Amino acid sequence: MRKVTFALAFANRGFMPGELIYGARDDMIRAVTDAGYDYIAMDPSLTRFGGIETREEGLLYAQWLKEHAGQYDGVIFSMPIFADENGAVTALQDAGVPILMQAYPDEIGKMDFAHRRDAFCGKFSVTDVFTQYGVPFTVLKPHVVHPLSPVFAQNLRDFAAVCRVVNGMRRFNIGSIGARTTAFKTVRFDEITMQKYGINVESFDLSEVFFKLRKLADDDPKVISKTARLENYTDFSAVPAENRITLAKLSVVIDSYIEEYHLDALALRCWNEMETELRICPCVLLSELNDRGIPASCEIDMCSALCMRAMALASETPTAVLDWNNNYGDEENKVILFHCGPVAQSLMTGRGHVTNHRMFDKTDPGSGWGTNEGRIRAFPATISNCQTKDGKIVIYASEGAFTDDPIEDAYFGCAGVCEIPGLQDKLIRLARGGFKHHTAVGMGHMKDVLKEAFTTYLGWDWAEID
Repeated sequence: MRKVTFALAFANRGFMPGELIYGARDDMIRAVTDAGYDYIAMDPSLTRFGGIETREEGLLYAQWLKEHAGQYDGVIFSMPIFADENGAVTALQDAGVPILMQAYPDEIGKMDFAHRRDAFCGKFSVTDVFTQYGVPFTVLKPHVVHPLSPVFAQNLRDFAAVCRVVNGMRRFNIGSIGARTTAFKTVRFDEITMQKYGINVESFDLSEVFFKLRKLADDDPKVISKTARLENYTDFSAVPAENRITLAKLSVVIDSYIEEYHLDALALRCWNEMETELRICPCVLLSELNDRGIPASCEIDMCSALCMRAMALASETPTAVLDWNNNYGDEENKVILFHCGPVAQSLMTGRGHVTNHRMFDKTDPGSGWGTNEGRIRAFPATISNCQTKDGKIVIYASEGAFTDDPIEDAYFGCAGVCEIPGLQDKLIRLARGGFKHHTAVGMGHMKDVLKEAFTTYLGWDWAEID
């Protein structure tokens, strides 16, 4: 992914010591670049002290933003002193991206007129008027913070994640490959509701997928290349050659849909036609897609795919969709989260091994080659999922951690033990809220980032389960 780029803006107010803006500009540029992000900033010579005070200066900045549209992911509005709210709202009311409000702290011993900032108070003046105008913005703890402090470095990381989620979820394409899995009404979704939120669904019939697959020759260069990629990705040593080639062909077909329709995420009907007709189970292909940065859900769980994409944007790491599957002994706050094998290997303890699906093998031996088995490694985690309900998208998120607790070898598929504080109460809230037996998981704690992105900027409804 490219670096997040911030447009920088600085506040001014006529009767305050405007010279303090000069140092703020240097501080903010250093803070942003030290954190690994890019920035753009208007020529400081265009306004008094290089800040935004009057409506005229606000209009000038707004025009500058318009001229640089597409070059910035968010705006940092820095208040080194008490800000003029009229210039600020004129400058940023049409920014169209997340806006971080940053205000400088005053220092004991520097409270004379030449040094006193009053930004603590001025920040409220600006946020009040932005609220009156209906302009969304982000405020983080603490209320005032110096740009070169460690806490502001974390603020920048969180705000960058908010920007990635907002800009990445505002409009994108998701593929629905196959009809909704017949036996699972739990994964039903409303395509029109998704479109209202800028999510374009492209639907493909499995009959076309199978037709395209069967047209591919075993010696097609794309098939040969894909076979080699899959063999290098995980342990394919147990997979019969015919099933291995079929998996490669299916992966080539999925790639063609991704390329032609510019898919940013997808969900796949993974059973039972692929097993009965093709003698494969596509888990490992979803695993590889997730590691490649394309969120891919099984069982046509489109809602999980949305949350997987959001968390992948926030964390810049792969995500997974898992079943709320088993209790872990008598541990009330621990649960085994599992799926057959679509988990990205970067989330696993080591290289997986591709097996025949043990459930399908019970009644139709040899029909389910493609489960990438292994164990999920320990890491702090966010859990999230959503639903389409009465024309709205409703989302939840909570936090926990995958542990290194053992799961016996006889347990098939890819699974991990996740410890979630207050789990039993959360499960009740999920059940009463009508959420499915799946949850998406991502690396790191990002509940606050998701809540800020979806409720402040994207207009999703939030279901609080904590």
